[in-house]
Amino acid sequence: MAHNQISPTSAQMGLSRDEELFALREMLLIRRFEEKAGQLYGMGVIAGFCHLYIGQEAVVVGVKMAAKEGDQFTTSYRDHGHMLAMGMDAKGVMAELAGRRSGYSKGKGGSMHMFSREKNFYGGHGIVGAPAPIGAGVAFANAYRENSCVSIAFFGEGAANQGQVYESFNMAALWRLPIVFIIENNRYAMGTAISRATAQTQCHRRGEAFSIPAKQIDGMDIRVVKAAASEAIDWCRSGKGPYLLEILTYRYRGHSMSDPAKYRSKEEVDRMREEHDPIEQVRLRLLADGVSEEELKKIDASVRKIVAEAVEFATADKEPEVKELFTDVLM
Repeated sequence: MAHNQISPTSAQMGLSRDEELFALREMLLIRRFEEKAGQLYGMGVIAGFCHLYIGQEAVVVGVKMAAKEGDQFTTSYRDHGHMLAMGMDAKGVMAELAGRRSGYSKGKGGSMHMFSREKNFYGGHGIVGAPAPIGAGVAFANAYRENSCVSIAFFGEGAANQGQVYESFNMAALWRLPIVFIIENNRYAMGTAISRATAQTQCHRRGEAFSIPAKQIDGMDIRVVKAAASEAIDWCRSGKGPYLLEILTYRYRGHSMSDPAKYRSKEEVDRMREEHDPIEQVRLRLLADGVSEEELKKIDASVRKIVAEAVEFATADKEPEVKELFTDVLM
């Protein structure tokens, strides 16, 4: 099957003013939350691993705008943005980052391990490549229950080299599972350029061996993401089997908080920020559409208030009791 199945038209790619405003708010919430998380990590409030999503916001927000109620998301350890996009409470997410008892994993999971069945979020996962088989399992349950839901599994281009990913591709194709595999290609995995670590750098072509249709798209333009994700999700929901999207994106920070990101130039990062920032693109379109600068500032202020309240809640919350070490553990 050809790997170029999705070709959104200009009309399909257009977003209404309300959709642009919604996208702006959601992406700003993720951006401001992650900026604050980075600050709290530097202050010692957040410990352990912490992988920020700054720069990649259009990917998850665009996909979420294309999804329907009941569709499930599974992702890797760069997961705070996915949680917020799925409607998880910023207070609970921040509390978990800070290791507090009101966090989504009772303060025991931290940045990489949160979950909300209520919001159909099946986890951030610390194991590289884990979202593929877990997402396939969720898709198998959907097929078994005939509930018309689509499982959406996000993982990075580095994880795309893991064997379990291909086993998942094979089973999903064999059983025609309703799953969209999304490779968030931010170019550098844990710190190695994709050209130095991957023989086939066109990640969307990985599905060809399993006859999985695929598409490579610009992940810095939320209009492109939403249009492509809509068609991919519709493909899966109609019973045609899995779909693979390679979404080209870019993280502005290092792989994790301990990564100085010296493997790329400051000029490259600055150029991406200035020319391709997903939030700035939406902001400029809204201004051109007649939305006032004042209204956009109000949206940013409301988002900053949510983040500030989340920080206040998390830092005031108590740490888990020692006895919590022995709960929720399989012995």
